[in-house]
Amino acid sequence: MEAELRARAAAPPAKERDTPPPSPAAAAEEDAPLLPGDGGVRRRAMRERFAQRSDSFRREVGRAAAETFLLTRLTLTLLRYLGIGYRWIRQFLALCCYALLLMPGFIQVLYYYFFSRQVHRSVVYGEQPRNRLDLYIPAGTTGLKPVVAFVTGGAWIIGYKGWGALLGRRLAERGILVACIDYRNFPQGTIGDMVEDVSQGISFVCNNIARYGGDPERIYLVGQSAGAHIAACTLVNQAIKECGEGDTSNWSVGQLKAYFGISGGYNLLNLVDHFHRRGLYRSVFLSIMEGQESLRKFSPQVLVKDAAVRSAVPLLPHIILLHGTSDCSMPCAESEAFLDALQQRGAKVDLFLYEGKTHTDLFLQDPLRGGRDKMLEEIVATIHKDDPSESTQDLAVPVARRLVPEFMLMLAGRVSPF
Repeated sequence: MEAELRARAAAPPAKERDTPPPSPAAAAEEDAPLLPGDGGVRRRAMRERFAQRSDSFRREVGRAAAETFLLTRLTLTLLRYLGIGYRWIRQFLALCCYALLLMPGFIQVLYYYFFSRQVHRSVVYGEQPRNRLDLYIPAGTTGLKPVVAFVTGGAWIIGYKGWGALLGRRLAERGILVACIDYRNFPQGTIGDMVEDVSQGISFVCNNIARYGGDPERIYLVGQSAGAHIAACTLVNQAIKECGEGDTSNWSVGQLKAYFGISGGYNLLNLVDHFHRRGLYRSVFLSIMEGQESLRKFSPQVLVKDAAVRSAVPLLPHIILLHGTSDCSMPCAESEAFLDALQQRGAKVDLFLYEGKTHTDLFLQDPLRGGRDKMLEEIVATIHKDDPSESTQDLAVPVARRLVPEFMLMLAGRVSPF
């Protein structure tokens, strides 16, 4: 009798015995906390989105690590080539202090660069390892947008597409799509390779930018420092090719509405000794430029004066030069001389000089300072001038906020190696 009672007590109720065990999906749904409506479904969707974002983040970190490894390897190769001298040690220490002072702004720009959905990183445009470009897509806009193809600086040695993140962000806020073109640096390549890479990048932009919402009829070329020199070489060389026979390029200078040269150098013959005094030794500079005999070939100012290429100058788009008067890295006399040479050949060219501005003020300190940016306003006004219907809407953006305290910007200006 006792055994029978214990058996009945241990047996589950009939209803419970007839219920099949829950499926894994049902168990997961029961485990999920209840939310209003379809709580379990929402929770699973959230988990899936989180997993997708985690995978995307891991891919981006891996890509960033690969590019960092590439840059580090190039830097070490360069240092072995140069040797460690007093000037380079001094410049390196100054660069470290400069970067440290601007770090509050750099961190915010890096966060935008890696996590903003407006940034499409490392779009392939060619076969070389550095043939990549970053796209900065304007948010919340309709219709095709004007396009800036941007070539960053870096003394032909440390140029990198990521350096254009701040400019890309500022222009994208004003309804302009930006493509930052990467290219081989020395010692991975010489100036001829750099010009070839930039030409391929421009070709990709001209022929594919409509897929990303850009207007192929409104493309502008912008270069800064060494990037301004490379872009100008690319532009002049393409115009010369188009005047000859057998040009097989996939783009034309006629597809560019204007060229903006920021703090550029355009006559290498005048810069060899200048750079030697500043630590970019003559032997290294001539190696970058493929020897003494190639300096004229890669000097746009010299080329436009050559009677043999006189017919190429009218093909050039509107050229706008921007330079700070206190630029010690690339003297503003370079832009002034290029202006004179182009005017003598009848080209359409303008020059904007910014009193007291250094080499990095126009490109870094002023944008990090926030508020009004005169150079940026000049560029944006020129671009939107071609479409007055857009200018009012796209220029009415919030004033850029300050990213770095003023005292840190002032100190950075004092220790800057540029």
